[in-house]
Amino acid sequence: MQMKPYRIGTRGSPLALAQAYETRDRLMAAHGLPEDAFEIVVLSSKGDRITDRALSEIGGKGLFTEEIEEQLSGGQLDLAVHSSKDMATALPEGLGLVAFLEREDPRDAFISPVAQRLMDLPQNAVVGSSSLRRQALIRRLRPDIEVIIFRGQVDTRLRKLEAGEVHATLLAYAGLKRLGKQDIITDLFDPESFPPAPGQGAICIEARLDDTRVAELLAPIDHAETHSALLCERAFLGSLDGSCRTPIAGHARVFGDRMSFYGMILTPDGTVWHEVRSEGPTSDAEAMGLAAGAEARAKAGPGFFDSWA
Repeated sequence: MQMKPYRIGTRGSPLALAQAYETRDRLMAAHGLPEDAFEIVVLSSKGDRITDRALSEIGGKGLFTEEIEEQLSGGQLDLAVHSSKDMATALPEGLGLVAFLEREDPRDAFISPVAQRLMDLPQNAVVGSSSLRRQALIRRLRPDIEVIIFRGQVDTRLRKLEAGEVHATLLAYAGLKRLGKQDIITDLFDPESFPPAPGQGAICIEARLDDTRVAELLAPIDHAETHSALLCERAFLGSLDGSCRTPIAGHARVFGDRMSFYGMILTPDGTVWHEVRSEGPTSDAEAMGLAAGAEARAKAGPGFFDSWA
C-alpha cells in the first residue's frame, strides 16, 4: 500500500520554490525516495500580496507564514520550508523549526549600475530596500543617501533598479545564488561593517512538534552547525523584540564545538548603534544569544528603544 506523499508547504516566489525543491531533493537523496513521495504545495501569503507598504506597517514577518502555518497546524501540510530570516521568533503553539539546511553565504549583496560600492555612490543617491536593518546600516555608513521602501520579489526589485527608480539596491547573496543570479552583484558587504540579519542565508523547515514521523524524516538533513548558529541568532533576536519593526543584525559562526557571535542594534536613522561580541561552546548557543541580547539592552539603555516603537 503506497503511503500518501509528504506535503511540503511554501510560498510561490521563485526563491521560495527553489528552497522547497532543494529541501525535497535533499530528502529524496537522504532516504532514497522517489520524487512522487513528496508534493510541493504553493500557498499565497499576505506578505506577498501587499507590496506597496513596509512590513512594519502591515504586521511584520508573520504575514509571510500565517497561511502556511494554519495549514501546518491543521494537518493539511506535513512540513513547511522558509527563509530563516523571515521567521518570527514566536511561532504558533505546537509548531517549531525542526531542521536547518546547511547555511549559504550570509552576506548582503550590493547591486548598482552606477557605482561599484555603496561608498562610491554619488552624493544624495537613492537606494531601495525593504529591510529596516539594511536601511539603518546604509544611513550609518552614508547619512546623505535617501533610502526608499523597495518591496516585491527579487525580479520585481531588479526591474525597478533597471528602470532607474533608484541608484542601487541590496539583496541577500544567498538568495541570488539560489536563483543563479550572482553575476548581477556589484559588491559584497563585509559582515563586520554591514552585519547580516539573524538567520540570513539559512533555509529552515517548520513542522508540528508532536509529529515524530516527520522529525525522523528531517533528521538526516538537519545541519548541526547551522542549527546551533540559528539557535543563538534567534535567541538574540527574540530577546530584542525580533519583529520587522526593529533594526537588528546578528551572526554566529561555529568552529567545531565553539561558537562566536557578533550582534548589533541600531536606531532606524543609523546614528546610534551598539555592538556585542561573545564566544562559548556550541552547547550554550541559545544561552549565548539571550546573554548577548541582555548585554545589548544594557549598553543601549531604556531610551534607545523609544525609536523602535
